[in-house]
Amino acid sequence: MTKALGIFSGGLDSILAALLLRQQGIEVHCICFVSPFFNAENAKQTAERYGLPLQVMDISAEHLEMLKHPRYGYGKNMNPCIDCHAQMFEVAGRVMEERGYDFLFSGEVLGQRPKSQVNTALMLVNKASGYAGRILRPLSAQLLPITPMEEQGLVDRDQLKAIQGRSRKPQEQLAKELGVTDYPSSGGGCPLTESSFSGRLKDLFEYQPQCNVTDVELLKYGRPFRLSADSKLTLGRNQSTNESLKRVVATTAGMAGCLLRCLNFSGPLGVVSGKPQGDDLKVAAGIVASYGKGRNEVEIEVLVINGSEEQVLKVAPMPRDQVADYQI
Repeated sequence: MTKALGIFSGGLDSILAALLLRQQGIEVHCICFVSPFFNAENAKQTAERYGLPLQVMDISAEHLEMLKHPRYGYGKNMNPCIDCHAQMFEVAGRVMEERGYDFLFSGEVLGQRPKSQVNTALMLVNKASGYAGRILRPLSAQLLPITPMEEQGLVDRDQLKAIQGRSRKPQEQLAKELGVTDYPSSGGGCPLTESSFSGRLKDLFEYQPQCNVTDVELLKYGRPFRLSADSKLTLGRNQSTNESLKRVVATTAGMAGCLLRCLNFSGPLGVVSGKPQGDDLKVAAGIVASYGKGRNEVEIEVLVINGSEEQVLKVAPMPRDQVADYQI
């Protein structure tokens, strides 16, 4: 039996691509990648719903290294879409070879995205991945060059589709034909396409080029402040982001970071990451104090927790106009 491995996000396109192939009697398996920029929640739910075997793989470290120096550059913001897709196919290709799948597939649709899903971009992805002859895009296959899998009879090209463009109507019609009635909405994109997140990431790459996955994870929560060339403060906005910051620090082995909070007043949690030097911690404490309930006090105490060590800094809450000079 022919076996195929699909890059699976859990969105409608990837569901349809998988079911189209399964309808031909192909044994379909799926793989979903995880990094600070994309997760597996939709993929897990929809794979279970439609009976698709799913493997989840964390590629955070190698994805971050690619993101620092993408061969084909960025899109409008910090989104290296061509390099990202190529990397996913490269990693999936290694899994394909290890486990004996016949080819790879995805739910990509020709012309759906202006940078990464035009014909030339898809061919670049194929070449850069190292698996150009083993990648199939079932939803647009009839509009793309015939693949070796189709030539060899592993896949019936006549049963594949010729969908293109940004309209979702063809996919919605195909979903009805395949009995797909429950799937995630198409909203909610990659944070790398967002200008605000991209600005924070550019700052991190500029000042901390050796940053790791945890440094990037912190960008997703709260307000960021550049303390010095070597360190930054991330300040929680509310109880939810405070808890998220605690979780990042608690679940990251060996993280070189400090937690800061006001001792006698309620307020946000701060995390100092990188390598704080000189007065960096004192500046961070002043910023933390300025967002707490004791912001109008002359001086307050801020607890600094660094692993098993604790210290208390007495600082004056920093005036907000001065705080603005540090905000990224």
